[in-house]
Amino acid sequence: MFSQRWLPISPQRHADDTGSVAVDLSEEDALSVLREREIVGAQRIPWSSNYAFLVHVDAGPGRHLRAVYKPRDGERPLFDFPSGTLYKREYASYLLSRSLGWPAVPLTIIRDGPFGVGSFQLYVETDSEITYFNLIDDYAEDLMRFAVFDVLANNADRKGGHCLLGSDRWIWSIDHGLTFHSTFKLRTVMLEFWGAPIPRQLLEDLEALVGRLESNTGLAAGLSELLSDQEMSALRERLASMLRDPLIPMLDPRRNVPWPLE
Repeated sequence: MFSQRWLPISPQRHADDTGSVAVDLSEEDALSVLREREIVGAQRIPWSSNYAFLVHVDAGPGRHLRAVYKPRDGERPLFDFPSGTLYKREYASYLLSRSLGWPAVPLTIIRDGPFGVGSFQLYVETDSEITYFNLIDDYAEDLMRFAVFDVLANNADRKGGHCLLGSDRWIWSIDHGLTFHSTFKLRTVMLEFWGAPIPRQLLEDLEALVGRLESNTGLAAGLSELLSDQEMSALRERLASMLRDPLIPMLDPRRNVPWPLE
């Protein structure tokens, strides 16, 4: 069903053949393009454990927007996560991060694509050789936000390569498909933060989140469309626990570190 080669979705508008150039747009303009415009090509990202594609989305004459597309039907079945839900968790993580104001997760939506419904995340230009392990010394404050977010979202797959230094100098968080499980699943390479207190400013943001998760509208309503009732209850319980005991938990390096590390 899926291919490693470049797939022109519309042969007359194949981005590589038309001389189309990648563009950077404001988030507002990028959102409109991602939601509404035609996908003109897709190439599989070969190192992804699930099927993921770099796609070009028509952004006007001679221009395209790049995005990472993860179709539901390309998800590898897992014994501990419900099948066909990882793309929803990508979007749920984006919604939660935007409500908190951290960490920086690229613009993400759900829409139909050439291989069915899936998540579409705005591509971020980065240096692929720079990962968490290169960033920790100079960006500890930014990465603390990642570590706190991972506890809240119950991120079961925080690898080094999921922390990216963008050409814009922002530190971006990606790959959130294994999140929001109702059972504690946290796995992370961020050992430096284990046992550390959660900073006061981040605690204030978490406190402000309580009401938004208890509401029947806004963030809570959006997340409830993506997660099960049990997962929503577990999210609220993790938030309450973090506020009662504001420490990043001490974990077991034999069980709570993902493999491979990158």
